[in-house]
Amino acid sequence: MEALSVKNHVWRPMLVALGLVAFILLLRLVLVPDDFGIHDRGYMYGWYRSSNAEEWKQVTVKYRGSTGCQECHEENFKEVMASPHADIQCENCHGPRGEHPDNPEKLSIDRDRSLCLRCHQRLPYPESARGMLPAIEGEKHHAGKACVNCHNPHDPTQEVKR
Repeated sequence: MEALSVKNHVWRPMLVALGLVAFILLLRLVLVPDDFGIHDRGYMYGWYRSSNAEEWKQVTVKYRGSTGCQECHEENFKEVMASPHADIQCENCHGPRGEHPDNPEKLSIDRDRSLCLRCHQRLPYPESARGMLPAIEGEKHHAGKACVNCHNPHDPTQEVKR
């Protein structure tokens, strides 16, 4: 009699686990589209749904990289490329180029401190690469004033041209 209870003690959880696995597999069969998977090219493109490819072709690209900015903003581009900010894409501070207005005269330039403080706020992580950036205490260093009043954002090693 005692041996029978041990069997039930083992079989019941195992049957529950098998039932759960079967339920998950059936749910997957119902919810996951047939064309989702690795297909004939293996893991080359990872997991995707081939019928979704046309939808993705319709998505408007917003971020296009700094090289396109060079066409109209050659002077600023050269200045940035010669500065410590050379590794930073223009769109990190100026926003996506895909949203650039046709009439640049209407383009507003965000001069908010928060743009600079995203990278230059002092953080207590000296072992990270972020700790190697020149940093300030944002609450103490000329609080409430725009950084661009004193610093050239394209080349912070230069004084602001007035």
